[in-house]
Amino acid sequence: MPSIELKNVSNFICRDLNLSVEDKELLVLLGPVGAGKTTILNIITGLISYEGSILFGGEPIDGLPPNQRGVGYLFQDLNLFPHMDVAANIAYGLRVQGRSKTQVGRRIRELLTMFRIEGIAHRYPKNLSGGEKKRVALARALAPGPEILLLDEPLDGLDLKTRKYLRMEFRRIQRRMGITTIYVTHDQIEAEEMADRIAVIHNGCLQQVGTPEDVFFHPRTEEVSDFIGQPNILDCESSRILGGGLVEVKCGGVPIVVPHHGDSVRKIAIFPKDIYVSVEDPPGPDINRFKGMITEIIPAGPLTKLRIRVGRNEMISELRNDVFETLDLDQGTKVFLILKLRWIRVL
Repeated sequence: MPSIELKNVSNFICRDLNLSVEDKELLVLLGPVGAGKTTILNIITGLISYEGSILFGGEPIDGLPPNQRGVGYLFQDLNLFPHMDVAANIAYGLRVQGRSKTQVGRRIRELLTMFRIEGIAHRYPKNLSGGEKKRVALARALAPGPEILLLDEPLDGLDLKTRKYLRMEFRRIQRRMGITTIYVTHDQIEAEEMADRIAVIHNGCLQQVGTPEDVFFHPRTEEVSDFIGQPNILDCESSRILGGGLVEVKCGGVPIVVPHHGDSVRKIAIFPKDIYVSVEDPPGPDINRFKGMITEIIPAGPLTKLRIRVGRNEMISELRNDVFETLDLDQGTKVFLILKLRWIRVL
């Protein structure tokens, strides 16, 4: 599969973009709504005009119309054909290519199996769940064998459980096929779980490109830092493997249980919004539950930020103003904190 390169690309939204996507890589375009992410996909496919140059595998493709660029594009609204069943939707691009009936049938069976949708092959879109529609749309985008796949918020609108499942499924399929992929999202968790690298876009400009760890632990611009939320970053002094995918790390003398992926843990990060604060000892399991003291209260528009000392660490938590007012908190108040395991990132 080819690499993708944007050289000095500009249009009415994007400004002087220079970006490379490696062969077989999954690059996530991350940024707020209106940042220009979808515009970049439309530029790559040739659906809108632009200045600069785009190269696939080192060869410029600026003169090629969209249907000759070899790109599979999954639009945010899916655009499944309502008058065709699942199998016919998947087959559409193959028939446009002029494939034989035997080839079409073989490819449909392969994709139905790959996406685990054999049982709905003869259903129509109106009879599919949201998750089923997403899988069918992905299968249809991949059916013609594109060398490059572009996905625009492909899991938007689904519940959290379905999103999580489909993220894992698509990542498995993308790695198996080795297809060069650009994946657009505004969801940071989705970006972290999916990406080989993340490109952060703000107001049509490329702010930072790097691994998820680079972006979340080392934001390089104020725009990136504001968007990801300025996490609390704690240095880890030691660790003890607990098993079951968990490890206990010591950060500033405080034992914190975090996910373990086999590597040593040097730093952890957790966003202020993901730290639970209470004046009473809350019920629940005694994991990542600590006592601390408020050292500073910082008004921040609709939020109030609390600087809390826990062991040798200073952590920032944030509360909505209406919640803060009900808790009767002040500098020097002792509080309970819970660091939820699922929201802790590790480096």
